[in-house]
Amino acid sequence: MHELGIVFYIIRDVKQAAQANDVSKVSSVVMNIGEVSTVIPEYLADCWRWAADKEPLLKGSELKINTIPAVTHCDNCGKDYQTVRYGKTCPYCNSGNTYLLRGNEVEIKEIEVPNN
Repeated sequence: MHELGIVFYIIRDVKQAAQANDVSKVSSVVMNIGEVSTVIPEYLADCWRWAADKEPLLKGSELKINTIPAVTHCDNCGKDYQTVRYGKTCPYCNSGNTYLLRGNEVEIKEIEVPNN
């Protein structure tokens, strides 16, 4: 399970951003997780709860996850299509000359702080 390692990196980055912006408490962290990123959102959330509660800055904070749909582009016909449904072969022209446009993201979108 690599989600725990990812959570440690998220916590590191959130702590750095909080320090740079003089923030003492974080209420939630919003993540963009791509549909084909190999990150399992439920595992990430479980690891978050365990690790975040050990950090005073993040204790009780929520991890919000936006799932980014995977989209692939075909260079032969120029069309985009759903990656998970069709894989690497274009459903329009049957070409394998394709590449992933989005859906592999693992990124912090927002860090939310309480209203004081």
